[in-house]
Amino acid sequence: MGRPRAFDEDEAVRAAVGLFGGRAYDGVSVDDLVTHLGVHRNSLYKTFGSKRGLYLIALRRHLADDVRPLADALAAAPDAATALRLVTSADLGLLLLAVVERAPVDEEVAAEVADALAAVDRAIADALGIPADLAAALTAAALGILLRGNPGSTDGPGSTDGPGSPGGVGSALARLLDHSG
Repeated sequence: MGRPRAFDEDEAVRAAVGLFGGRAYDGVSVDDLVTHLGVHRNSLYKTFGSKRGLYLIALRRHLADDVRPLADALAAAPDAATALRLVTSADLGLLLLAVVERAPVDEEVAAEVADALAAVDRAIADALGIPADLAAALTAAALGILLRGNPGSTDGPGSTDGPGSPGGVGSALARLLDHSG
């Protein structure tokens, strides 16, 4: 029988979500994980198998804790402006980084993010009563707004105040969609 773990696995995974979500997979070294998670290198490998193993667990945690609740909230969105506001105010850093960095080179990550994005698309389509392709376009636009951030603004990323904020851009896009229908 081995020694009991000297760290809280759940806390380590939560910390990994934040680390990978802020710096991306390739921007995080095993030394970074050891330092930021407070886990010994041997314990990290024994518990998670590898850096990639921990990354996959962290990604799945992010999808379960952040993206699934977002999809649930989107399912009740009364209009496109609300849907855009929900997406642009969500903490989706790890999802976005996974889409652009890991999904193109890792089939397992690609499948996880494809499923998560499909759930968001379905929630938007069902809530707004729109076709799936339009819901996917709305999801893509909202994620683009989130990626765009808030350059040169004093409102801060994710703020829904002010014309330069992602929420402001999202509201402008929603008005455009309402007028084009």
